[in-house]
Amino acid sequence: MFAVNRFRDVGAEFEREAQQVVEFWRAREGCESMDLVRNLDDPGLWAIVSRWRDVGSYRRSFNGFEAKMVLTPLLLRAVDEPSAYLAPGDI
Repeated sequence: MFAVNRFRDVGAEFEREAQQVVEFWRAREGCESMDLVRNLDDPGLWAIVSRWRDVGSYRRSFNGFEAKMVLTPLLLRAVDEPSAYLAPGDI
């Protein structure tokens, strides 16, 4: 499954903060890939794009005190939209 978390009009510290989230998620069980990317046409638009072994792995990555402390400050600033995707045949 894929997850796309988008961020718009972020502050100067965003890239450093987002990289901490990326490193945290990369270490979680079931994470297959994780990238911090910036839009080519709109430099104020960023995304964390990830691929997970399954939905359960993605959802479990949010569990625990450390996850809350690392993920919440950044994800509160994400664009408010659904972020999890599966191939049509897998839904």
